[in-house]
Amino acid sequence: MSSVMVRQKIIQLVNEAQNSGARIKNITPIIGFSTRTIKRWKKAKESKDRRTIHKNYNPSNKLTQQERERVISIANSQEYKNLSPHQIVPKLADNGIYIASESTFYRILKEHKQLTHRHKQKQATKVKPAPLVAQQPNQIYSWDITYLPTTLQGIFYYLYLFMDIYSRKIVGWQIYTTQRANLASEVMKDIAIKEQIKPKQVTLHSDNGSPMKGATFLTTLQKLGIMPSFSRPSVSDDNPYSESLFKTLKYTPMYPSKPFDTIIAAREWCGQFVKWYNNKHCHSGINFVTPIQRHLQLDEEILKNRKVVYEKAKEQNPKRWSGATRNWDFINEVHLNPGKAKKKEKNATLLANTI
Repeated sequence: MSSVMVRQKIIQLVNEAQNSGARIKNITPIIGFSTRTIKRWKKAKESKDRRTIHKNYNPSNKLTQQERERVISIANSQEYKNLSPHQIVPKLADNGIYIASESTFYRILKEHKQLTHRHKQKQATKVKPAPLVAQQPNQIYSWDITYLPTTLQGIFYYLYLFMDIYSRKIVGWQIYTTQRANLASEVMKDIAIKEQIKPKQVTLHSDNGSPMKGATFLTTLQKLGIMPSFSRPSVSDDNPYSESLFKTLKYTPMYPSKPFDTIIAAREWCGQFVKWYNNKHCHSGINFVTPIQRHLQLDEEILKNRKVVYEKAKEQNPKRWSGATRNWDFINEVHLNPGKAKKKEKNATLLANTI
């Protein structure tokens, strides 16, 4: 049905409603048009749509078919076939030639599906890190460094934060005034002792910062038997657990509203946060148990008890549930950088749990 016919139908329905005693101010909210619009349509001498937005408009300065073919011919010529329009247009100008603007070159090449990689050299690729799976504590760690503001403008403290992605427990941390590989090495040595890490037991994932790839730090990992894993350059999604932890840290209500005066103050506050996070924070990613409960492998029993509580509640008041009770299933595996198939499976599981 055309827009003119729709307009006429609306006016007819409005007239019928008014003849039945309805007021136009009560009709317009229902049909989705303002009172002024309906009155204007009624007063119009002609009901045809006079808008030009849908008309086929051919500009007078449009390139001819011959000129368009010349653009394609030049872009695919031996001299310019490896160049983008961004480079072709200036070179043509240097030779005293103007055919079309850079944007026109791009538009015509796009219509002919020639805006793919035009260079001879191999296109740069980013190899995604190998998928990692943690099935128990102390298998896969993730770490990163974040800035903490100080009272001196432009000066920051640096929080080194290591976490176990299976339990989400913060296994180690420290605050320094600089970012250096040897400082990260000291933190990692303490973690290895405290968590009693054995050779080839842990994979440590991080981004591509200089402390993460420094020779001192990599040598320490080799001596401890810890296998390094790295994100792709400039891809924060490859290290999601550390990024998520930093957001929790900086958006928690206990985060100071003012910068830190001293590094001692920063360390005292961070110690309080780690204690709260590990022991009291019910983490949504592990079905709302605390990281320490998960790290000590107490979560499976806790979740079973929750399920029993909900099943009993449903038996007592079945009308309060339209479907199954809340999902308190134990999470067996935690994936870091999963493949596409695993991501689809995870998304499907999340969707099923919300229905």
